[in-house]
Amino acid sequence: MATNNRRMSGKKGAQVGSGGQRRRGLEGKGPTPPAEMRKGHKKNRVANAKAKQAVRRPAPRGRGGKSSSELVVGRNPVVEALREGVPASTLYVQQFIDNDERVREALQLAAERGGINLMEAPRPELDRMTNGLNHQGLVLQVPPYEYAHPEDLASAAYDDGEDPLIVALDGVTDPRNLGAVVRSVSAFGGHGVVVPERRAAGMTAGAWKTSAGTAARTPVARATNLTRALEAYKKAGIVVVGLAADGEHEIGELGALSGPVVIVVGSEGKGLSRLVGETCDFRVRIPMPGGAESLNAGVAAGIVLYEAARKRG
Repeated sequence: MATNNRRMSGKKGAQVGSGGQRRRGLEGKGPTPPAEMRKGHKKNRVANAKAKQAVRRPAPRGRGGKSSSELVVGRNPVVEALREGVPASTLYVQQFIDNDERVREALQLAAERGGINLMEAPRPELDRMTNGLNHQGLVLQVPPYEYAHPEDLASAAYDDGEDPLIVALDGVTDPRNLGAVVRSVSAFGGHGVVVPERRAAGMTAGAWKTSAGTAARTPVARATNLTRALEAYKKAGIVVVGLAADGEHEIGELGALSGPVVIVVGSEGKGLSRLVGETCDFRVRIPMPGGAESLNAGVAAGIVLYEAARKRG
């Protein structure tokens, strides 16, 4: 009887509540994820199968060959790569990931672009893929870049009724410099960039980002041997001009820039290698009244390309 009295008592005091569970249960859980991310959905199974095949399938080789695939790791790098239009084949998302703004933006950008597989993976699998790097639950796979052949650049220019304007890089190892050169070639009406196959920067995600999207329309060719590629250009009637701090000519004095030309830019520290320098028809210098000893490859190429475009215009 005493128990019944306590139950029916009107006395105020501590009450047993839901602890906010009911209120939280009414709150939304964010936008519905794409079908490719919903476990058990047909599109999810298809995307997972395609992603696994893409990782295992060896890359076919074209005329200029292909690079190996690359992984962009971490929330900020992945979002930035997607914003800049870096090519991507698969976005890996960790299971039960903490869904913050960067994760949501990455999923949205990947879905809007289309053609990117969305694959959910457990953390141990992402750890294995990235060799233990701090991936923060997001990994973007960049497909192999398909390089052109050096001959393709000149052929495309002649097909358009134009004199070839090509930049070759000798010993440039920073992908950001390569991206900057690609951007300058595009800005001044050039027909492409040639890089050596070894000991040189390639078209990585960093180069794509620095190119600000111009890499999508400006081809990059890869030469097995840069010296032989330059000699082939010379046999085809294209003048090879090398940039050197002790060059015999100033860029403003060189009339050869108005015709078919390959501009060779060396590394900031070492400049042109001996064999490449000996292969050049002309060695030109950029006058620098301010006294700077050298310019990085991206800046030097931009200056010479501007002068070539001015003479052609």
